[in-house]
Amino acid sequence: MSQGYDLIGDIHGCGKTLVSLLEQMGYSQRQGCYQHPKRKVVFLGDIVDRGPNIRMACHVVRDMVDAGHAYIVMGNHEYNVLTYCTESPPAMQQPYLRPHTQRNAFIVEQTLEQFANYASEFRDFLNWFADLPLFLEFDHFRVIHACWDQRMIDEYVRRYGGNRLRRQDLVESVNVGGFLHDFLDRSLRGTALKLPDNRFMLSKDGLRREFFRTKFWAQQPRRYSDVVFQPDPLPDDIEHALLSAEEKEQLLFYGRDEKPLFIGHYWMSGLPEPIVSNIACLDYSAVKYGRLAAYRMDQERVLQRSKFTWVRVEKGER
Repeated sequence: MSQGYDLIGDIHGCGKTLVSLLEQMGYSQRQGCYQHPKRKVVFLGDIVDRGPNIRMACHVVRDMVDAGHAYIVMGNHEYNVLTYCTESPPAMQQPYLRPHTQRNAFIVEQTLEQFANYASEFRDFLNWFADLPLFLEFDHFRVIHACWDQRMIDEYVRRYGGNRLRRQDLVESVNVGGFLHDFLDRSLRGTALKLPDNRFMLSKDGLRREFFRTKFWAQQPRRYSDVVFQPDPLPDDIEHALLSAEEKEQLLFYGRDEKPLFIGHYWMSGLPEPIVSNIACLDYSAVKYGRLAAYRMDQERVLQRSKFTWVRVEKGER
């Protein structure tokens, strides 16, 4: 019998909801971790930050992975926490690899607070985060947190010899403009375009943004509206403007003939369904009282709406 996989999107500290979803899919706690007699989980990253049960979520996920009942890829929030807590070499002239700005501190605040009385345990999790795969390729599907760029993945494997971020490469990873920084930005945060004419927009969480996230599956896009992929709308006068030739060159295309791909990261809403026939995003804004979503993957080449499952996140139940 072929192995079945259950792919689970961004948890963001919704530990109780994660347990509910696992139990709904037929997993039960045996020998110290959740497991299924016939299936395994693949977590899409972003276990940490924001939610009220981050420690619980980390333990459930790691116990499953360590016992061989699950896989996981790194999310941008695991990477952010790791670099936020990693001291810089003296030459960098800043205390930590990720600057402790007000914005960066706000993002990791709940993770640091919930591990505050568990310093040794937190160090252990940081070491585990550092060793998480950045991407996974199975016989019949692929997994990455935000965007699969085959050219960059091939170059990463050629340079670094595998699918993991080595601890000794963390310093290099924050060098803006270097290949490793650009690869992690593409893989963990996705593709983006700069707003024209030095424009900016204020997101729903009050942050000033000069870039907007873009689809990497749009066929022959012509306008900004063809490629924008984020919860925040573009300014009205830009939304339907034509893409320039230079902007089109910056876009990426994941073809319909490629293996099914699973991503998280993008704060989707509504009922889970495939984005296109071979791409599913499983981040349905659980921590914002959306859905913690999963896809029950078997051997199909065309993703099916009926194979999504989820738990609605209710207030007080995360």
